[in-house]
This record gives sequence, C-alpha cells and structure tokens, in this order.
Amino acid sequence: MFQKFKKVFYFPMAAYFAFFAAVRLKFWKPRIIVITGSSGKTTLLHLIESQIGQQAKYSHHANSSFGIPFDILDLHRKDLTLWEWPILFLQAPFAIFKTLPKEKLYIVEADCDRPGEGKFLSKLLKPEVTLWTNVSRTHSANFGQSKLIDEKIVYEFGYFAEKTKNLVIVNSDFMLLVNELKRAKCEIENVSIRSLESYEISLGKTHYRIENENYSFNYLLPMEVATSILMCKKLIGYLDMKFDESFSNFSLPNGRSSFFRGVKNTTLIDSTYNANLDSMKAMINMFGNIKAQKKWVVLADMIEQGEVEEEEHVKLAKIISQYDFEKIVLMGPRITKYTFENLQDKTNVMCFLNPKEVLDYLETNITGEEIILFKGARFLEGVIENLLKNKSDTQYLVRREKVWEIRRKKFGL
Repeated sequence: MFQKFKKVFYFPMAAYFAFFAAVRLKFWKPRIIVITGSSGKTTLLHLIESQIGQQAKYSHHANSSFGIPFDILDLHRKDLTLWEWPILFLQAPFAIFKTLPKEKLYIVEADCDRPGEGKFLSKLLKPEVTLWTNVSRTHSANFGQSKLIDEKIVYEFGYFAEKTKNLVIVNSDFMLLVNELKRAKCEIENVSIRSLESYEISLGKTHYRIENENYSFNYLLPMEVATSILMCKKLIGYLDMKFDESFSNFSLPNGRSSFFRGVKNTTLIDSTYNANLDSMKAMINMFGNIKAQKKWVVLADMIEQGEVEEEEHVKLAKIISQYDFEKIVLMGPRITKYTFENLQDKTNVMCFLNPKEVLDYLETNITGEEIILFKGARFLEGVIENLLKNKSDTQYLVRREKVWEIRRKKFGL
C-alpha cells in the first residue's frame, strides 16, 4: 500500500518542494553543473570537489527529485522517519528567504531512479554543463515489464543532455548513451576508457596512466575511474581553472571502497553503498587485480532489478568465475537462486539468506590475514560493523540513520 501511495504522489509532492527551490535558484543564479549516470557519479563529484574546493557548492547526499530541492532550500532530513515530512512541508516556503550561498557554482549529482525523474530534474536545474558517466540497469523495477528497459533508462538520463545549455561531457564507451546525444543542442566532448594506458592497484593505492599523464590515489579505485578523471579534467579546462594532477584534496564518502582493519588482523573493504551489475563488475575486477593470498568476497543481492533480476544475477556469476577467490560468500534469495547455480566452480562457495548468517559464518571461519570485499544489498554494513577491530570506525559506515539501525536490528545485527 505504501509503495503504491509513493508511486502516485511522488512527483506531485516533489513538485511542491521544487517550486520553492526554483524560486531560490532565481535569486541565487548559480552556474549549474550536473553529474549524472547509473554509477560513478559520487566519485566524479569528489574528484571535481578536490579541484574546485570551496569555490562551489555540492549536492552531497542528495541526487533525487526530493533530495536536490531539499539541498537547494537547505532543508535536511535527520533520521529518515515519516514524522519529518510535516515539518519539511511547513519549512519549504520560508526556506527561499534563507541567506543565499556565496558560491556561484553548483555541482549537482542527479539520478534517474524512475520514469519522469530525468525530465523533472533537468527542467528544474537547466544545467550549463552535464557530465554523463554511463548507463546501466539501476532501479530497473521502476521502469516496468518491458524488453525496452535499457532504452527507457537511457532516454530518461538523456533529458539532462537535452536541457544542457553549453557542454555535455560524455563517456562514449556506452553506445546506448551515445545514441541519445542527438537530443543535445550544445557542444559534446567525449572520453573513453581507451585512453587508459596502465592501471595498477594494491591495498590503499591506485595508479593510472592516462594520455601520458600519471595519477595516483591513496584509495582503492576501479579501473573505470579513469574516464571520470578525464571528465573532471575537461570540466576544469572548460571552467578555465588550474588542473591539479595530484588530486591532493581528493577523498571518498563512506561505503565506496573504504577499507578497515578487522578482527583477527583481517582487512575489510566496504563497498556497500549500492549495487548494480556495472558497479559489481567494477569492484570485483578491482579486487581481482589486488595481489594477495587470502581474498574473500561477500556479495549480496542486486535489488530493484524487476524482470531483469535473473539475467543480471546470471551475468554476475560469469564475472565472479573469472577470479580464483579463496572464499565466495553469497547472501540473499536472488544471488543464491540465480548466481550460485551458474557459477562454474561451487566448491568454495557458501550461500546464506540473511546478514546474521553471514556474520556467524565469518566469525567462525576466518583464521586471520583475510582480505574481504563486501558488495551488495541487505545490510552488509551491519556485518562489517560487527567485524571491525576498532569500533570507533563504525562512524565511517553507511546508513547510520535511526531508520536503518532499526531495520538492522530486525536482522539480528
């Protein structure tokens, strides 16, 4: 019942907040740069932030038809409960009179979780520049039962290109995406993974060589970030700013390749913020390139996939099978049903339905020195929390709000 109510009233309710956000934008008059795509948006935003710094305002933790208007209006949800909404409704009209941001650049991460979202947000934002990272099957369930899901998703993202005034910087490795660029009425610049000359990764260090330039990061980053580096560089050139090849101020938010010391001298790699096939593939390939003896992966369901969930989880099995991981721990009904059955070698695979079972298995079976990658849905961050050597590191995990704490407790975490 709640989901049906949400589906019917999602955009009418969002339009209420967007109306006041649009008024505030008219007073503020920032140059708006949109970062969009199915994955990689947040990493790209942080690459850009490391270059521009305090000269811009950034839509951290906000990328939806509600989140972006809230960010513009300087409204904040604290515990993600229903009781916040009446207060937010009352605050919205008065928020337009708050002190305007001093920054004249607004860097916005914008997603398309459902049909109509790209059209809705692009109309509000009317970006000067759009950076389009990629397109893949995220939130596919919201796009209905159709063989044209890929086309529907990419078309929704295409509204940002259509509404962009000056420049679209795009990852041309995705042909579906490229086909939508005919809707753009501005200049288009392409980037491609083909520009990557070398990629090296070890625990806590990633190095790229791209177009005869070297880039090093004290983070675990997948190969695909090479295209984001290029997009960032092109944007900085467009803005006529100095480009810092060292990315000395770069940092990543929680749940994106964070790594922690765990019990029994284990290393825990936390990539639990989200999961679709493209992000799963990027992280598994990244992990596969790290040289270590005892590599375990803990992978959970890719949710909101709709009618393509079987197809996506079968593809995941092929990706996993490319690597010789010491242990493969699968968790959730979808990954157990579809991925496990299609793995070439099942001798080192364990399957569970809930995160408490995964935690019990890990606590019993890790012997020490394992490097464990966590990726997928169903509260894997709760498993990591219980395996941390330093409990103070809990603050660096995702989903710290009260509503998520309550749900984790229901799973026994």
